[in-house]
Amino acid sequence: MVYINRIEHFNAAHRLYNPAWSEERNKEVFGPCANINWHGHNFELIVTVKGEPDPDTGFVIDLKVLGDIVKREVIEKVDHKNLNLDVDFMQGKMASCEIFIMEIWKIIERALEPVTDAHLHQLRLYETPKNFVDYFGE
Repeated sequence: MVYINRIEHFNAAHRLYNPAWSEERNKEVFGPCANINWHGHNFELIVTVKGEPDPDTGFVIDLKVLGDIVKREVIEKVDHKNLNLDVDFMQGKMASCEIFIMEIWKIIERALEPVTDAHLHQLRLYETPKNFVDYFGE
């Protein structure tokens, strides 16, 4: 089994806020991430696809194809956007990195199905150089 990785960057703003809670409770739980005027990050998304190399090309997946899928299906929809307000697949959801990465998984997994026998293995989303989440579709 071979694991192929593609890294993409984007910038986005969000607010961690539970509308069922008071402003005070949101500030207590989410701190500055509950700022009513949002806050932003320079995100890094690492997409890992696994599979057996094709005997004719030697590729698990053509990295250009993978890059095009990630850019078209995710990056173009989130780059320089407000995750809470501007991103259709995040509407009505908490804009935490944990929820965000799970939604990204659904999109990429669905987009890969018709173009490759390889499978999405892992997503890693860096919110800051010190904070990141991993998701394996489980």
